[in-house]
Amino acid sequence: MRQVLVTGLLVSSLLLPAPAAWARYDAASGTPAVAERLGRARDAIQANDFSNALAELQEAVLDEPANPDVHNLLAYAFRKQPQPDLPKAFAHYRQALRLDPGHRAAHEYIGEAYLMDQKPTQARVHLATLEKLYGNRTCVEYLELARAIEDYERKRK
Repeated sequence: MRQVLVTGLLVSSLLLPAPAAWARYDAASGTPAVAERLGRARDAIQANDFSNALAELQEAVLDEPANPDVHNLLAYAFRKQPQPDLPKAFAHYRQALRLDPGHRAAHEYIGEAYLMDQKPTQARVHLATLEKLYGNRTCVEYLELARAIEDYERKRK
């Protein structure tokens, strides 16, 4: 009986589409799924097309309001656009961190946003959090934020 059940599960799993395919398109609504929107937004950000990135991300956040990656990328787009919107960026970074307090990219990026807002002390708080999360000072996010803080302080002297 157990072997029949296992064999049945294996066969049925081969007939179903892969989970990655499920994330690409929501057939019930006919709209792109959040994973696809995130991909499009990243491509748009890479091309400095912030209006399209923001449009994709604002739809994605409506579809999955509890997704910390969506909030983090939305905050990033608000911060990096030609006319940065720091209040909206901070709101979405904070939401990403409420949803996932260990979100390493959100800690790095909110630290960079604090530097843009002339608040290096708050940036250092997130640098210390990254060190605690990783247990070292060699992770990419820690190094990037540490470099941004150094650049900020060097320009202030």
